Amino acid sequence: MTPISRRTLVLGGLAAAGAAAVPAHSSIISATAAVPYPFQLGVASGEPDASSVVLWTRLAPSPLNADGQGGMANTNVTVDWQVSTDDRFATVVASGSVTATYAAAHSVHVVAGGLAADADYYYRFRAQGHLSPVGRTRTAPAAGTAGRDLVMAFTSCSHYEEGYFTVYRRMAEDNPGVILHLGDYIYEYGTASGRPRAHAGSTEIVSLADYRRRYAQYKSDPDLQAAHAAAPWIVVPDDHEVENNRAGNIRADSTPTLTAAQWTARQSAAYKAYYENMPLRPAQAPSGASIPLYRRLQWGNLASFHMLDTRQYRNDQACGDGWKTCSDADLATRSLPGNAQETWLLNNLAQRTGTWDIIGQQVFFARRFNASGASMDAWDGYRASRARIQQGWVNRGVRNPVVLTGDVHRAWASNLVADYNNPSSAVIGSELVTSSVSSGGDGDGATTIPDVGTNPWLKFYNNRRGYIRTTLSPTQLRADFRAVAKVTEHGAAASTVKSFVVQEGRPGLQTV
Repeated sequence: MTPISRRTLVLGGLAAAGAAAVPAHSSIISATAAVPYPFQLGVASGEPDASSVVLWTRLAPSPLNADGQGGMANTNVTVDWQVSTDDRFATVVASGSVTATYAAAHSVHVVAGGLAADADYYYRFRAQGHLSPVGRTRTAPAAGTAGRDLVMAFTSCSHYEEGYFTVYRRMAEDNPGVILHLGDYIYEYGTASGRPRAHAGSTEIVSLADYRRRYAQYKSDPDLQAAHAAAPWIVVPDDHEVENNRAGNIRADSTPTLTAAQWTARQSAAYKAYYENMPLRPAQAPSGASIPLYRRLQWGNLASFHMLDTRQYRNDQACGDGWKTCSDADLATRSLPGNAQETWLLNNLAQRTGTWDIIGQQVFFARRFNASGASMDAWDGYRASRARIQQGWVNRGVRNPVVLTGDVHRAWASNLVADYNNPSSAVIGSELVTSSVSSGGDGDGATTIPDVGTNPWLKFYNNRRGYIRTTLSPTQLRADFRAVAKVTEHGAAASTVKSFVVQEGRPGLQTV
């Protein structure tokens, strides 16, 4: 992928919350514009395929307005867009106009089609006399071709109050071809004292205006904007995009107090705001309190990305949730992704359309027991469901399954084995668990693997904030665990703490 320039990085991160954004290059300034700069939330792209990509922006000259509308009037606005092969737009290859509506918080989702496969592009928007920052994107290789080696970065869990988003900036500087976000893009909590930054609003968010305002605050962050401008994103939510530890339609607790109707309205508001603020295709638009997000994206014949939703369809956590020993976790009737999504995943794995089958999902997959038992919120609380999926990919001859995971605010790496009750069981896959962007604060840097004696398949642990940079080729997948020393102070450098490779056709992690 064409290396990202300093100019493009700057353009990808113009606005801080409450500050006026001014484009960094004079050629895109509209000096005669009579309205405030509307692109305070930056630009993004996502959902790449071999001929198209989604382009996103949202007009919000005053992002933190209490009504959630970002300072926009109740009127439609025409937004023009362009795609070019260069960042100065000398060669425009696609363009058009779209209407940003008040009902959708003036967000736009453009499916820019007719693009060449495995190609780099730049894009921008124009509205109300202003030009947006410039973003960079990339299309997937054509069907049946591997294309260039793919640098893919992934992370999760960006709690605004617990630290700065330096991790996003470091991801952008790695010039990835694709970024995956595995959930907890926002946190729904009200403001807590004694933290590096503060949420706008003192109480937990519930209404559509609340969720829109929370996304606006997060997306005003210049480091997050830089990461969105650097590469196309593939996203899935976890729980905090709605409410902590929800399971299907079941709440984890009764705070704040909501009637059944209010809980349904909250879910509807959360998913509407999620779609409005993510570079998703129209097929992913929500319908009331549900949103269709599990899907497969194909990267030529190099990789298949199977993106799971492990919140909407799961059974309730066993034995009241928490870490414990619980026989109900073994019940065959329990499913974490839900029976329909399990079937969908196994049917897709059976097609073996990519060298690498990448399963992007939210919660810890490998068995991880300690003295208290296991987490009922992870796959350990749905053990029969995990066994069906693992045995399913074995039965279907899947050669290179790799599970990508977020949620736990620590970095882990693990082999996946056929029988977790047998320490010498065959290795049948790998799991890479990213640390968080900021959730959990700085961390203590610990690297001793907890409880490895009873979980010998666990191969790595690190308690710092960070991300995983993977490089996929037809012969191997390399994973670099990247970490920053601090997120309570802005601007820390990133370093590679550990690297592993998975060789094609040889499941399991090898230390580099």
